[in-house]
Amino acid sequence: MISKVLGFTLQGIKGVAVEVETDINNGLPAFDVVGLADTAVRESKERIRSALKNSGFSVPTRKITVNLAPADIKKEGSALDLALAVGLLKSSGQLVAETDGVVFMGELSLDGGLRRINGVLPTLIAALSDGYTKFILPKANEVEASYVHGIEVIAAQSLKEVVDHFSGLKVLEPIKHKEYVTSAVQNCYDSDMALVKGQKVAKRALEVAVSGGHNVLFVGAPGTGKTMLAKCIPTIMPDMTFSEALETTKIHSVAGMLKDCDGIVFARPFRSPHHTASTVAMTGGSHNLRPGEISLAHNGVLFLDEMPEYNRSTLESLRQPLEDGVISVSRATGSVEYPANFMLCGSMNPCPCGNYGSADKVCTCSPAMIAKYKAKISGPLLDRIDIQVEVDSVKYSELTDDELAESSKDIRARVNRTRLIQKERFKNDGILTNSDMGEKHIKKYCKLSNECEQILKNAYDTLHLSPRARSRIIKVARTIADMALYDDIRPEHILEAISYRHSDGML
Repeated sequence: MISKVLGFTLQGIKGVAVEVETDINNGLPAFDVVGLADTAVRESKERIRSALKNSGFSVPTRKITVNLAPADIKKEGSALDLALAVGLLKSSGQLVAETDGVVFMGELSLDGGLRRINGVLPTLIAALSDGYTKFILPKANEVEASYVHGIEVIAAQSLKEVVDHFSGLKVLEPIKHKEYVTSAVQNCYDSDMALVKGQKVAKRALEVAVSGGHNVLFVGAPGTGKTMLAKCIPTIMPDMTFSEALETTKIHSVAGMLKDCDGIVFARPFRSPHHTASTVAMTGGSHNLRPGEISLAHNGVLFLDEMPEYNRSTLESLRQPLEDGVISVSRATGSVEYPANFMLCGSMNPCPCGNYGSADKVCTCSPAMIAKYKAKISGPLLDRIDIQVEVDSVKYSELTDDELAESSKDIRARVNRTRLIQKERFKNDGILTNSDMGEKHIKKYCKLSNECEQILKNAYDTLHLSPRARSRIIKVARTIADMALYDDIRPEHILEAISYRHSDGML
C-alpha cells in the first residue's frame, strides 16, 4: 500500500515542500530511503524503528521503500522523521485517518518523543506562501510557531500523541498565536551609554553612525573604552519592526540559536567573533551551508575587536556584503544566499604596542612596524567604513565623576527621529537609511551648494580620496543634516563628515 505525507526541508533559509511516498511490498525485509537524502535523513529509519516499537506500534517485516520527492533536491536534517513515521503507519494500516494537506515536522527520539528542530519559522512562512495552513510540530517549537499567523499548528510531545490526535482518541488543541511587542526589548541589554565616561567625540560619532546606518571604526589605545562603546550600539538602535524580527529569527532558527522561551528575536543581534575565526565561520557554509557571523549579525551589529589581528582573507570577505546587503555562499554541495544587512563596528590600536600618539606613554614601534600593522586592513575595506574616529584616553576626574552621562534611551529617541525622516524620504525608493543610498539617490536627495562642493573638492584633492569615499562623505553629511533637522546639507555638515574619514591622519 502506498501512502503520501507532506514534510518540509530547508535550503538556506527557504523551506521546500517534500512529499514523502511510502510503499510496503512483499519481499525480504528492508527499509530503503531514496530521493537525495543526506546522512541524517537516511539514519532516520533506525530512529523510526525504535520510536514505533516503543510507542506501541509494529514495524512491518517486509520491503519498505520511501521516496522523498522532488528527488533532485537534497534533503537535510532530522525534520522529516515524523513525516516518514506517519507515512509508514499509514502504509501499514495502523493509521487510517485522513492527513491530506497536513505538514508533519519533527525529530523522533528512540522512545517516540518529538525533539525540537531548527528552521521552523522560515519553514512555516514558506509553507504558508505555498498555500499550506495545517502543521504538526514538536511541543518545543510551539513558541516559535506562535508568531506566524494564518495557520493552524498542533504541537505534540510524541508520535503517540500525533496518532491519537488523528484517530480521535485524544484531540489536541491548536496553539494560540502571539502578537509581536517591543516593550521588553531594552531589558535585554546590559550596557548603557550613561555608563560610558567621557568620550564625547566618540559618542557623537556613534550617534551619527547609528542614525544613518553607517559603518564605524574606533582607533585608540588599549583600555580607552572602544569595546564598551561598541556594546552600547544596540541600545541606541531603533527597535526592530516585526518584519525585521521575523527575518532575523529565520537566520537564528536555521542556525539553531533560538531559546525555547523566546520564539522570536526581539533584540538586535550583536555578534563579536574572535579574531581567529575562519573565513567560512564569518561567511557561512561548511558542508550544510549554515549561516555565518555576517548573516547572524543581520539587522544588528558585527563587532570586530582588534581588526588588524583578523586574517586578511576573512576581512576581505566583508567587502561584498557591505555593499550589497547579502552574502552568497557557494560550496560543492550547493549555493544559498543569506541576508547580511548589518552595521560594521571595528576597533584597532594606533600601532602594535598601542601607544603611538599618546601624550604620556612611549611608543616602542618602528615606522615599519606601524605601517605593516595598519596595512593589515586594506584600502578598499577602509573605504567602506564611513566613520573613522579616534577614542582618546579618559581623565581620572571623569572616571570618578558620579554624574551619569546621557542615557541610551535619550539618544535612541533622537536616532528614532532621524530614522523617521529617512523613512519618509525613501518610502518610494526601497531603502531605509542614508547609508543605503546609491548614486541616483545622492543626486536626488543630496544637492550641494557651491561652498559645500568647494570644501569637498579640497578634501578630495588633499586627502587623496576615492570616488567611493566622496560618496560616503556625502551620505554621512546627509545624516548629520537630518539630525540637525535641516533639509539641505550645509558646510558644517560636510566638514564634520570629512573629519570622520581620517581622524588626525591616523589611518
